Amino acid sequence: MTVADDEHAHLISAVRAAGAIAMGYFRADPRAWEKSPGHVVSEADHAANDHLKSALWQPNPDDGWLSEESEDDLSRLEAKRVWIVDPIDGTNAFLAGRPEFAVSAALVVDGAPVAAALYNPATDEMFEALAGGGARLNGEPMGLGRATAVEGARLISSRAERDREEWRAELSGVAVTAISSMAYKLALVAAGRYDACVTLWPKSEWDIAAAALLLSETGALMTDAQGAAFRYNRADTRLPAVVAAGPALHARLIERLAGRR
Repeated sequence: MTVADDEHAHLISAVRAAGAIAMGYFRADPRAWEKSPGHVVSEADHAANDHLKSALWQPNPDDGWLSEESEDDLSRLEAKRVWIVDPIDGTNAFLAGRPEFAVSAALVVDGAPVAAALYNPATDEMFEALAGGGARLNGEPMGLGRATAVEGARLISSRAERDREEWRAELSGVAVTAISSMAYKLALVAAGRYDACVTLWPKSEWDIAAAALLLSETGALMTDAQGAAFRYNRADTRLPAVVAAGPALHARLIERLAGRR
């Protein structure tokens, strides 16, 4: 399905506006609470979510809606078009005052992202893509890093995961940079600042849907740790692991991780 340029422009505008809303709370001690053990949400997340829902879904009520900060009633499973949104990916970093978070939104049609916008308002980086139309960072085309071997590759992951035994056992010889926000990490791989992103912890569709299109439009692969591709708008939104890199490096990383099977 082709997405009209004006709808894509509207998506970018909505995501940029949600980022501006988030910045109104950044380093301003917003109210925050645990929505479940170990998972924090803030009033900024809800304000950004409200804006995105109003801008993207309410004008298109036949579309589905899946957001980390909205109750999921599964009616989206009947929709051909679904908006998959994370109003602030990297809430812990946001609350800590670190510029390592992003507003992420994708339009998914028949299980595949066709339009995406991912914005870090603290750094003013807008990553966006259209299926078949390429991917851009602040209007300029993006390109992947050139690493094809695991040794010497620039890997990006989380602080907690970097210190796990599995990294030392299975990804020895790799320099790992730790940054919060799964969506932002994947966008930085699509932009060529890092060669790969690997997480061996479960993620959710809203963490990766927008970045999936950025990556595919720059020629990268993103799969689980066994090399299986993802589809979106499933009843179970959890994903077991994520490996994203250019094709040659992706193949080498999957080989390294084969011991986990």
